[in-house]
Formats: sequence, structure tokens, C-alpha cells
Amino acid sequence: MKLLLPFLMAALPAASVAQSQSAEAAGAPAAAIPKTTAVLVIQTAKQGITPEQVQRIVAVMPSEIRATVKLYFDGKIREWYSRGDGRGVVFLVDTKTEEEARAILETLPLAKEHLMDHVYIPVGPLMPLRALMANGPAGQ
Repeated sequence: MKLLLPFLMAALPAASVAQSQSAEAAGAPAAAIPKTTAVLVIQTAKQGITPEQVQRIVAVMPSEIRATVKLYFDGKIREWYSRGDGRGVVFLVDTKTEEEARAILETLPLAKEHLMDHVYIPVGPLMPLRALMANGPAGQ
């Protein structure tokens, strides 16, 4: 049992990809594809920015923070973190599409300065868990 949990945790991401790929290939209904419940956004400074542009980032930071907190209070940003490597931030945006998340984050001051790169990743429930739940009585 002690080895089973790490194995399952390691296998779930691969199983999720395999399930979504096989569902798409088989023409499965949209219910088989994970429903997007948020968009993960990774924000980093653009490569090759100049020292003057770095100073601009520093100057804009107070208004960036205020705008981010407002989006949090408005329920648009669910969570936000500093990257562990110190190279940017990660947002969990409460939207159903990448386009909605992009529209929200483009309102932030640093985005308006065009000094940041963004990676948008739609996320949703871990689909292999649905298969596990279907095989047993509810509540167990």
C-alpha cells in the first residue's frame, strides 16, 4: 500500500493525457474532455529587456499590485503566487476560456507596457478520478 500511492500520483498525469487523447480520437462526447474551470497563467519578464525597461517595471509595480488585488477582490483572480525561481508570477484566473483570462490580464499595468510574457493553460478536474469514482459506491 505504501508504494501504491506514489505510483498512482505519478501515473495520474499520464493517464489524464491518454484519456483526453483517446477520447478526442474516438470522437467521444465533450463530456469526456475535462471542463475548464480556471486558467493558469504564468507571467515572466520578456527576454532581452533593457535596464531602462527593468526600471519601468519597478516604477509600475505599485499600480500593478493594486490592480491585481482589485481583480482578486472582484473574484477574477482566484489565487496568485511568486514563482519559486523568482522569475515571475503565477495566477489562477477564474474564467472558462483562455480568451477571458487574456482579456482580464491585459488590463494590468505591466501588460499595457508590453514588458511581460504570458503562458495561458486552461485547467479543470482531473479526469482519471471520474473513472475511479464510477467503479465504486459513492462516498467511499
